[in-house]
Amino acid sequence: MTTSTSRPMHTAAARLVARLRAAGLTIGLAESLTGGALTSALVEVPGASAVVRGGVVAYATDVKHGVLGVPAGLLDEHGPVHPDVALAMARGICFVLASDVGVATTGVAGPGPADGRPAGVVYVAAYAAGRGVVRELRLAGTRPLVRSATTAAALALALATVDDVA
Repeated sequence: MTTSTSRPMHTAAARLVARLRAAGLTIGLAESLTGGALTSALVEVPGASAVVRGGVVAYATDVKHGVLGVPAGLLDEHGPVHPDVALAMARGICFVLASDVGVATTGVAGPGPADGRPAGVVYVAAYAAGRGVVRELRLAGTRPLVRSATTAAALALALATVDDVA
C-alpha cells in the first residue's frame, strides 16, 4: 500500500506513535505552515487513534489567538512567526485538546517573505509536563520541501519530548 507520506516520515511517525503508546501519553498538534501534514503523518499509522487527540490548523493569526490562546499582545508585537508564538501554540493545544504533549509549527514556507520574515524561517515547538522547547529552522528549497522538512523536524522534536517526559 502506498501512502502520501515518505518512508522516512512514516517511520518517524510510527516510532512516535509507538513511544506515545508505551508511555501512556496523548498528543495534540497545532499547525500553521504545515497545514495538517503533521497530523496526517501521525494518523496514517495504524493504532494512532490511541494517542492522537487531534489537530488544529491555525493558519490565520486570529485563529492562533482565538482557538489556541496565543496572547494577542505577543502576536501584535512579533507577528505569527516567532518562537514564543510556536511555544504558546504547543501549550495551547494541550489545553484545547486535553493532551499530554503538544506540538506546533509556524513559519514561512515561501516562495517569498511573509510577516517580515524570509521564506524558510520556521519554528517548531513541543510542550509537555510543564516544559516547552522551541527549535528554529532555516530551510531552503521550494514550498513543498520547506513544509515537508518542517513536518519531519516536528516529528523528531515530538519524539525527543516524549522520551524526556516518559
